Amino acid sequence: MDEQVKEESKTNDFEEKTLEENKTEESKNDSFTKKIKDKKKKIDKEKDELIKANLELKEKVLRITAEMQNMRRRNEIDMANLYKYDGYDLAEKLLPVLDNFERALNIKVEGSLKFLDGFKMIYNNLVNILNSKGIKELDVLHKEFDPNIMNAVMTEENKEFEKNIVLEVMQKGYMYNDKLIRPAMVKVNERND
Repeated sequence: MDEQVKEESKTNDFEEKTLEENKTEESKNDSFTKKIKDKKKKIDKEKDELIKANLELKEKVLRITAEMQNMRRRNEIDMANLYKYDGYDLAEKLLPVLDNFERALNIKVEGSLKFLDGFKMIYNNLVNILNSKGIKELDVLHKEFDPNIMNAVMTEENKEFEKNIVLEVMQKGYMYNDKLIRPAMVKVNERND
């Protein structure tokens, strides 16, 4: 019987040891599982932060790309306008010369016809060059007054024309392509009927 008690005692010891080892093993497993869960949470948090940072960077890249496209488009428009109105300053400076030519051609002095013919040729060449570069004289005589392209410097009452009709051009106006260089100075009809 002693042997049986010894045997049972060994079995109980073995079972206790096994239970204790299992508890220790479970405790280690629980600790390991907890560490894994903690690491997983940390990795998930980092992943979310990286996704958020990635989205912010993508948005920033899109904004910068749009900004670059807008800058390129503005630059192209500026360059087109620069080419389109390249001779604006020159045209503005040549208009008084053209006015002086017209005044000289209107002077009638005896014996100066051949001299004036030479002036007419120079004047016509100058006008043709300006026209070829997009500089056009405004046609305003006997047209309705337009304050966008004309300056009324005088008024006169004339029964032959309607109210606000240009009666006389005092100084010609000019356009460069679609831009006004100089408004026409005009005399406008003012009727009081």
